[in-house]
Amino acid sequence: MHSGRALNTVTALVPRVYIQIFTASVGMGMLVPTLPLFVADLVRDPRTGQENITLVGLAVGMAALGTLLWTLPSGLLLNRISEWVGQIAGLLVMATAVMVLALSPPYSVLIVARLLMGAGMGLWALSRMQYMRRVTPRHQRGRIMSLFGGTNRIGMFVGPGVGGTVAGTLGYEALFLIAGACMAVGLIPGLAYRDAPDNEKESTQSAIGLLRGLGETLMTRRRVLFTAGTGHIFAQAIRSGRPVVLPLYGAFALGLNEQEIGLAVSASAAVDMTLFPLAGYLMDHFGRKFAIVPSFALFSASMALLSQARDFTGLILIGLLIGFSNGIGSGSMLTLGTDLTPSERPGEFLAVWRLVGGIGDMGGPVVVGGVADVFGLMLAPFFVAALGLCGALTFGLFVPETLEKRSSVPAAEP
Repeated sequence: MHSGRALNTVTALVPRVYIQIFTASVGMGMLVPTLPLFVADLVRDPRTGQENITLVGLAVGMAALGTLLWTLPSGLLLNRISEWVGQIAGLLVMATAVMVLALSPPYSVLIVARLLMGAGMGLWALSRMQYMRRVTPRHQRGRIMSLFGGTNRIGMFVGPGVGGTVAGTLGYEALFLIAGACMAVGLIPGLAYRDAPDNEKESTQSAIGLLRGLGETLMTRRRVLFTAGTGHIFAQAIRSGRPVVLPLYGAFALGLNEQEIGLAVSASAAVDMTLFPLAGYLMDHFGRKFAIVPSFALFSASMALLSQARDFTGLILIGLLIGFSNGIGSGSMLTLGTDLTPSERPGEFLAVWRLVGGIGDMGGPVVVGGVADVFGLMLAPFFVAALGLCGALTFGLFVPETLEKRSSVPAAEP
């Protein structure tokens, strides 16, 4: 495949993108119901037996902070290395950081490992996003990106159930080793399929030139980044709050074990993963906002209803509703971000877009932990729901429709 040529079928993306995202998502999904419980045990006060939910949320959110800190350097780095190298390096760092947790490290080392995982995620995701923007035609982008989101959701469906079972039967050491191995498996197709890089010109730029380009991107796209970026923060905050709220609420409010929590999270992901064809159809036929606004409005309502769950069945039902609401927005932030990306300096813009989303990714778990410790775990879902509602309102009122008004947004070159 020649550099810059659009891929005409999804088949070509299977070994290059979709296998990687599936195996990595399985590994990350294994951590969703288990990592908060592992950290809660680690930071429990030995005298009182009390868990520090703030420290739990902080540990979970450290991956998002690592992504946040490394996103802009990743964008600049991708002007010097190929997208292929970025994806391979990112996956390798992610897998290593997860396997370190099998050593049962102290809390401080765990924080560093989570930061490194986030840095790897940032480089991997940005490399992949820039590659897909380059090789996918705009009129097919909604479906291709929703399939991307759907593949991620399939992995997140498989992962939690496997993770809960492994943690409950083999222990946390085996869990972290297997999760890291799942991420490393994605290296195999990545090494086998390498496309020609599309950044030879940029690779000759100096560091000062790259930073100047970043500044120009911030100035020329400031309005879009402020409006759509604000919605992106709220959207990612409610999404990242979900994998913290569900396990903690199930464990400490309902008294469920790892296997039950893993099943509840997997049930939510099962509904989530089936809706990506609908999400892609809505975005490509009716507009991006037609999927985005209902998704986050319903997501917000679902999180507010979480406090009504009284047992395992209740957690399952609310989880199914959350999965449905998130599913109809599958791939929406990826699609919107690539739509808004200008033809000039796409790496810098995508880095800023990822950075903005990373603020929400980091904020969601921290909000859950802080609210739970100060006001109680029962109120945490309401705060997360408020973030989602703000996101729906922002996208609905202030962000232009990128499908119908293509002329108002610089189109990305296929």
